[in-house]
Amino acid sequence: MSTERGAVPGAEFMPIAEIDRLQKERWRRQSAYLTSASAYYRKRLGQGHLNGDIAELIDLPFTDKEMVREEQHNHPPFGHYLATRADKISRIHRTSGTTGMAMNLALTAADAELTAKVAARAQSASGLGSGHCVIHCLNYQLWMGGYTDHASLEATGATVVPFGVGGTKTLIRTIIELGVTAISCTPSYPAVIEMALAEHYPDMTPRELGLTLGLFGGEPGLDDPAFRERLETTWGFAARNSNYGVSDVLSNFAGQTDVSNDLHFMALDVLYPELIDPQSGQRLPWREGEKGELVLTHLWKEAQPLLRFRSGDIITITGTGVARCGRTAPRFRVVGRSDDMVVVRGLNLFPTMVASVINQFRELSGEYQIILEGPPPYDFLPVEVELADGVTYSEGLAQAVEARLKQELGATARIRVLHPRTLPRTEGKTKRVFRK
Repeated sequence: MSTERGAVPGAEFMPIAEIDRLQKERWRRQSAYLTSASAYYRKRLGQGHLNGDIAELIDLPFTDKEMVREEQHNHPPFGHYLATRADKISRIHRTSGTTGMAMNLALTAADAELTAKVAARAQSASGLGSGHCVIHCLNYQLWMGGYTDHASLEATGATVVPFGVGGTKTLIRTIIELGVTAISCTPSYPAVIEMALAEHYPDMTPRELGLTLGLFGGEPGLDDPAFRERLETTWGFAARNSNYGVSDVLSNFAGQTDVSNDLHFMALDVLYPELIDPQSGQRLPWREGEKGELVLTHLWKEAQPLLRFRSGDIITITGTGVARCGRTAPRFRVVGRSDDMVVVRGLNLFPTMVASVINQFRELSGEYQIILEGPPPYDFLPVEVELADGVTYSEGLAQAVEARLKQELGATARIRVLHPRTLPRTEGKTKRVFRK
């Protein structure tokens, strides 16, 4: 495979008919590459099974996280779905393994370049570019969100400060002394910075740090208008979900723009997306208003190409025509992860749905945890929330939240209200659902 078959400049603005032709041509090449270079897919599909017609994807088997985990366990360190020589690998990332065996993610130099260029489309659409100084506060220790996302920030033309996680007091000083204008982090991290400001710089408000752009990823939440308003009001910056991706596939391929809260799918030149019913696996139409699990196939990838990879993310397609920003990239919103879904008396609930209700109450900080006792099914949703700073608990608050959850989600909830700053804050991804 050659580098000229990587990211196509301006693909997010290309007419859909042109994208369709490009995808068909790329699948012909990629399917031949899978057959010749991937021992894993040769075994699963059989020699010569792929005919190079993109319409054949609907009949091909899915790949999921557990399959690739098992493959790496049986054939360490990369599994037989590694489709290039080991000496062609230029970068290795590793997942945390908190929900299973840690995964080794390999990139060739061409893969790394492609990843940065596609991700830069999302970061640029969110407003980052030349003239910005952005401080990157995601974990550099092995995680894709660290160095590889750093490279995507640089690809926008911005100046990047590689800060990482930890040392929040030093972070504040660095922002002030370097005149940083943008921050890249998880949506929950500003709450950590606010606590550090209150402790070490009590006379300074978040707005006085001078940040004009907040670039977020790694967690859900920014689609909620109440949460976004709270962030922007407190910090005075424009908040964007600029970093949606799937580590096994591409670390970032979707972001918001300044005219829409929807995520724009920026990778139609290198990824083929599908929508399926998460229970039956039946393919669903890729059309506005449809909801299902996102499935992704590489149309161009050297090291670890994947076929019909189930992301586990439940999304809703919100637009497929030309967007107001001029992009033809389809738009979507993430409802939640299939493994975070909680079923309460037949209702499928996701943490983001709960957050959208909690964030409507100014008396609350917006932090919450769902604590599930025992296995499903569940008769009610147990949620811990906490008061906002300076707020005293008033009778009826818990009942008011329960009533609003019932009204908007249809589910019975049991709310426990905690003192301010009781729930943990984290510099990385915040866990919302706990199963005991």
